[in-house]
Amino acid sequence: MPGQGPALAPQSLPSTLLAGRRRCEYQTGESIFSQGDPANAVFYIQSGKVKLTVASMNGKEAVIAYLPEGSFFGEGAMAGQSLRVSSANALQSSIIVRVEKAAMSELLRREPEFAEQFLAHTLSRNIRMEADLVDHLFNSSEKRLARLLMLMANFGQDSKPVPAIAKISQETLAEMIGTTRSRVSFFLNRFRDLGYIDYNSGGMIIKSSLVSVVLEAERPDKRDACDK
Repeated sequence: MPGQGPALAPQSLPSTLLAGRRRCEYQTGESIFSQGDPANAVFYIQSGKVKLTVASMNGKEAVIAYLPEGSFFGEGAMAGQSLRVSSANALQSSIIVRVEKAAMSELLRREPEFAEQFLAHTLSRNIRMEADLVDHLFNSSEKRLARLLMLMANFGQDSKPVPAIAKISQETLAEMIGTTRSRVSFFLNRFRDLGYIDYNSGGMIIKSSLVSVVLEAERPDKRDACDK
């Protein structure tokens, strides 16, 4: 199950990061980079959302991260990564800032306060991704979905919760937690019947009571044959 790290607010970024940088607008599903591409830049989500995926040699794909506005990605380029080990695609219409590797290196050297924030941001997301791996290995798909929805609504994070989640397809949610669309549909209907979520014209409303699913003790028979 993919996670999302804490976002950096635009006001906390040096003006030199955004000034004069190449900005590109990507539509829903459009590729930003692909696995195997040269890793020669870092990217910042000025608006929108991005998902990171990896594909096996036989073509099987897994979603490893869901990144909100204010997130960096592609930072492996700064750690000696020569080729991308994942693919990045826009989850919705997004504006992405591209910062070339050399420019990012200079910025990190020249702006120690920003360098500290960037490091904290990267480490926090790695910690979250480790937690996601544990969640995927040991929790049922129902609990993984509940946790994902809570994360998407910012519950449990430093930023203020935003209970409304913009429209996102059940297919995408299924990819993100590693199950089928039919299972996601079943769980979402159950959550709504229990009053944990609701819908309006803008998307899905997440109630804080959904945390009860995340905290529920796992029963020995909870993970059935549909949990992959």
